[in-house]
Amino acid sequence: MKRVLLKLSGEALAGDKKTGFDEDTVRKVAVQVRTITDLGIQVGIVIGGGNFWRGRSSERIDRTKADQIGMLATVMNCIYVSEIFRSEGMKTNILTPFEIGSFTKLFSKDRANKYFEKGMVVFFAGGTGHPYFSTDTGTVLRAIEVDADAILLAKAVDGVYDSDPSKNPDAKRYDEITIEEVIDRKLQVIDLTASILAMENRMPMYVFSLNKENGIVDAAKGECGTRITV
Repeated sequence: MKRVLLKLSGEALAGDKKTGFDEDTVRKVAVQVRTITDLGIQVGIVIGGGNFWRGRSSERIDRTKADQIGMLATVMNCIYVSEIFRSEGMKTNILTPFEIGSFTKLFSKDRANKYFEKGMVVFFAGGTGHPYFSTDTGTVLRAIEVDADAILLAKAVDGVYDSDPSKNPDAKRYDEITIEEVIDRKLQVIDLTASILAMENRMPMYVFSLNKENGIVDAAKGECGTRITV
């Protein structure tokens, strides 16, 4: 793979604290991404905002406003993680689908490709820029737009299972599964909108555990818990 898009959950960045940031956790991610870039692989990153805000869990706030708060949470995450990456010797830039003064640059495919060609890690913050779309959908959309070879999905579990492994000790893990099967069996690897977008645009995904040592590096080499084919 020459170009990948890595999706990280906001909760993963918080470590055991569950909210905010855990610098040791983020630094471990940075070290692994540095290893990938040293191999010549271009890396884009999308980060969720769940360590700060989950709009869908709020029942009293208008959904559009709740989602806007979530978009800003992803921007904060990308700014923080970007700076940790820079401290590890990488060059970075952050793109958003809306203007935020001098904090980020406005997304365009040409701009993203220019940064990739300069050897930068490119962060795609702010989701799609619209309410009612998750960062899962934003991840698949950006991967398609920048012609990524695959999406690397960092999860709390080490792959895709036929049922919740935390509730069913006999849950079966798939080494490989098609995106059509993921949709038909409602396995909820990513949300339905993102799944259909990936299927229609033939975007493969590699699902792995962020807790596994060198999990990101292994996934970039195609060695992961579950490969979702198209």
